Amino acid sequence: MPALILQSTITCPDCGHQQTEQMPTDSCQFFYECKSCHQVIRPLPGDCCVFCSYGDVKCPPVQQGEGCCG
Repeated sequence: MPALILQSTITCPDCGHQQTEQMPTDSCQFFYECKSCHQVIRPLPGDCCVFCSYGDVKCPPVQQGEGCCG
């Protein structure tokens, strides 16, 4: 199995700002505050973490084929 990627670049759906963040390996991140416009974003319907919805790399559980955040 390939090594997990633990950083993902989140793109704010409101202003387009991109920020690379470290993903947690032991929990989901349900909310994320954009560093530029300060809008708090939440996962899209069907996703349970902001990395799966707005990141360029899916969360660690999805990378392992376990489904989004268990």
